[in-house]
Amino acid sequence: MIKLCGFALSNYYNKVKFVLLEHEIPFEEETVLASQDEAVLAHSPLGKVPFLITEHGSLCESQAILEYLAACYPERAIFSRDPWQAAKEREMILLVDVQLELIARNLYKQAFFGGTVTDATKGRVEKLLTRHICGFKRLAQFGPYLRGDTFGVADFSGFVHLPLVGLATQQVYGRDFLLDAGVNWKRYWTIINARPAAQRVTADRKAYMDATRKT
Repeated sequence: MIKLCGFALSNYYNKVKFVLLEHEIPFEEETVLASQDEAVLAHSPLGKVPFLITEHGSLCESQAILEYLAACYPERAIFSRDPWQAAKEREMILLVDVQLELIARNLYKQAFFGGTVTDATKGRVEKLLTRHICGFKRLAQFGPYLRGDTFGVADFSGFVHLPLVGLATQQVYGRDFLLDAGVNWKRYWTIINARPAAQRVTADRKAYMDATRKT
C-alpha cells in the first residue's frame, strides 16, 4: 500500500489526498512536516511535502505524484482518456498551480502567519496576479467545473488553491483579486465541497487546525 506523507494544512498534500479519496485508491497517511531533517530529505530532496512512499521508493512533487497514480491505476481514468482533453487538463493544472498559487504564496507569510512582506513583493505579486487571473479567466469555464460541466482532475487543484489566492489577496491588499475579477471561487468551492471526498479533506484540515491551536 502507498503512504501519503505530509500534513492536512498543506494545500498540495490535500490535492493529492483528494485524488486518492475521490478515485478510491487505497493509501495510508503519515503526518510529516516540511523539514530539512535528514529523515525527510531522504524522501523529498528539498524537504517539502507531500511525498509518497511506494514499493518502488519515494516520490515528491504533487503533480508527479498524480501522474504516477494515473499510470498505476489507468482504470480510474484520473485524466481524460482523450489525449487532447488530457493535455488541456494538464494545462489548467499548471496554470492554477504555478501561475496563480505559486505567485500568491509570496503573500502567505503576511496573510496567514502573522509576518510581513515588503512593498516590493506586494507590487510584484499584484502585477503578476492581475495578469495571470485574466489569463485564467480566458481558460476556465466554470460550467460549474473548471473545464465545463464535468468534474475532472483540474478541479483537485482548483479546490485547494483558489480559496488561498482569494483569501491571501483579501488579507494583504484589502480586496479579493479573484472576486474582483469576476471569479466566484466561493461558489465553485461550495460545489466541489459537496463531494464526499472533498468533505473528508475539508474535515481533516479543520481537525488538524483545531488540534494545532490546542497545543
